[in-house]
Amino acid sequence: MTARSSLSLGALALAALASGAALAQTNKPAEAAKPAMEKCYGVSLAGKNDCAAGAGTTCAGTSKVDYQANAWKFVPAGTCASIKTPKGMGSLTPMKS
Repeated sequence: MTARSSLSLGALALAALASGAALAQTNKPAEAAKPAMEKCYGVSLAGKNDCAAGAGTTCAGTSKVDYQANAWKFVPAGTCASIKTPKGMGSLTPMKS
């Protein structure tokens, strides 16, 4: 291998590292912009829950009724207790039906 080709390979490697670092920097602000989320029980519509729908169900999208007390939906952090439904307010813990 000649000195010239070694220099070219070194330059390519350095460019690849620099572009990888630039891409990593680009993704961080987008991740930081995501709002914090919390599980909120009793606020999802039938079949629209994110998980924990109780006995006889597996998980996401398996709640059987609107505002099922043991089914949760992700909501922006700090908003759960202020969500009003026909069955009451949202809860950070599972409720009894």
